[in-house]
Amino acid sequence: MKIGIISDTHNFLPDESINHLHICDEIWHAGDIGSIKILEQLENIKRTRAVYGNIDNAQIRRSFKKDLVFKVEDVKVLMTHIAGPVKKYNSETLKIISNEKPQLLVCGHSHILKVIYDKNFKMLYMNPGSCGSVGIHKVKTLLKFKIEGSDFKDLKVIEKER
Repeated sequence: MKIGIISDTHNFLPDESINHLHICDEIWHAGDIGSIKILEQLENIKRTRAVYGNIDNAQIRRSFKKDLVFKVEDVKVLMTHIAGPVKKYNSETLKIISNEKPQLLVCGHSHILKVIYDKNFKMLYMNPGSCGSVGIHKVKTLLKFKIEGSDFKDLKVIEKER
């Protein structure tokens, strides 16, 4: 399964990002979507899973959850917008991690790309940064990778100067 992860679009999805997402089997959006139109655009490309973020309006909040737990192949995934940094997760996220025991945590919010393995929870942490134009980041980023069974493979960081 080929996955594309984006976050913090803030109502802007660059053409370069769209081009990379076309070859994925699924797109995951880790919140701060900005507009339901962004999600409609993504759904027209591939199946999209999303959570709402702190800037998202009532329409998006009615349509999507704050936290999403799901399974792809043999990997349990937790996706939320604001998880907190590795080893300092916020209390809500920590509770879900403790109860659900995901192998992958996907989050956004910081606009800073980070992929790190959390030995404490035996879980891979992925924050794709931001591919939108609003925020502190200087480079638009997204992640692409494969899930095969319980393995993560072929991780690629896609970067574009703002």
